[in-house]
Amino acid sequence: MFIAGAAAVGGFLFGYDSSNINGAVLGIQHHFQVGDGVTGLTVSSALIGSAVGAWFGGLLSDRIGRIRTMQLAAILFLISALGAMFPFSVWDLAIWRVIGGIAIGIASVIGPAYIAEVAPPAYRGRLASLQQLAIVLGIGVSALVNWVIKALSPVGADGSHDLNASTGGLEAWQWMLGAAAIPAIVYFVLASIIPESPHYLLSIGKTERARKVLADVEGGDVDAKLEDIRRGLRTEKKSRVRDLIGGKLGLLPIVWVGIALAVFQQFVGINVIFYYSDTLWHSVGQNTDSLLISMVSPVINIIGTFIAIAFIDKVGRKPLLLIGSVGMTIGLAVAAIAFGNAQKVNGDLSLPGAWGPVALVFANIFVISFAMSWGVILWVMLGEMFPLRIRSAALAVGTAANWVANWAVTVSFPSMADWNLSVTYWIYAAFAVLSIPFALKFVRETKGTAIEDVS
Repeated sequence: MFIAGAAAVGGFLFGYDSSNINGAVLGIQHHFQVGDGVTGLTVSSALIGSAVGAWFGGLLSDRIGRIRTMQLAAILFLISALGAMFPFSVWDLAIWRVIGGIAIGIASVIGPAYIAEVAPPAYRGRLASLQQLAIVLGIGVSALVNWVIKALSPVGADGSHDLNASTGGLEAWQWMLGAAAIPAIVYFVLASIIPESPHYLLSIGKTERARKVLADVEGGDVDAKLEDIRRGLRTEKKSRVRDLIGGKLGLLPIVWVGIALAVFQQFVGINVIFYYSDTLWHSVGQNTDSLLISMVSPVINIIGTFIAIAFIDKVGRKPLLLIGSVGMTIGLAVAAIAFGNAQKVNGDLSLPGAWGPVALVFANIFVISFAMSWGVILWVMLGEMFPLRIRSAALAVGTAANWVANWAVTVSFPSMADWNLSVTYWIYAAFAVLSIPFALKFVRETKGTAIEDVS
């Protein structure tokens, strides 16, 4: 639990660094005087780096080891946090976020892979779920930290806390972005005290160190476990992207399934809630304390993740995916209907009558449905669904696809919401519907299967 939890701190930073921009968006817009297009590019810039980090993270871990890769990610997280805290312009802020994104991408690959390699098969689903739990905790803690920082900022002329007023020599939004430095340091320390993966140790010929790790972590018949890993390594080579080529559509079918899982997880629009919820609820008239309202979703996200952890090794991956898809479809569809009833009041959108609470409730039904299914299961399955001979490269491709899809949704949302918020949510609902036949036909159950036995 400690080893898996320490590795999952990368997931915490993944969630924290990707969503702490939420509370800072309005402050950044006012400070740099930028519109929706530039705002979308700035928010989504981290995701460009994330795709790069995800692409190379798995391959890097095969070269320098899982632990050194985690340490590198922690250093990049720290550099990004400090740089984003003191930007000269919106464009160098975007560059610092790209660096943080590279760290996020590396952490998104190395966490599930490392945990899958050290966890016993009977507990792997629950332990691998710690990665997603850490992600949603990171999202929740970033929302809490942002709210506290905003509450400590000076009150403006309109009676609300001013994100652009000086607080301790910096504006509040700068403190929000810089606070990520603290968990980055914690991640580096924890990554320095957990053991290297026995799979990696055996791959570089350090058999006795691998034996000690297995004895400490799993116990039991260590020699049998070593032989299982050797059996996998004998058929495994340092996978490259060219190893994924094959089949009618250019890539092996299992790789396409991984890519589709990653894309569906993002095209339902989940990160709109976590990157833009403060702006979203403010834009539809829920502006009494939109940042406080935004904290509801991360809490519900955490609850849903605990539900997934409780059932993933009992119910299985595929049934949870299907249940989640149905719940997401309902939540998104009703939220789209609610947003369709928005009215212009003094030039601003407002949800009349009960439509505001309805939108909030069903948006969070969507969140809990996602959290208990696709939010957790994508990262569990990417760590365990590919044969060892292509695992590193396939994991890199699947994770990179997730970040590219995340970027596409994030960069497009401000302009799409300004065009038609209701239609935007109907598009997300359509992808939730399409995820149901996809999961039924193409997703294969991996519950209880040792990663050496995946073929």
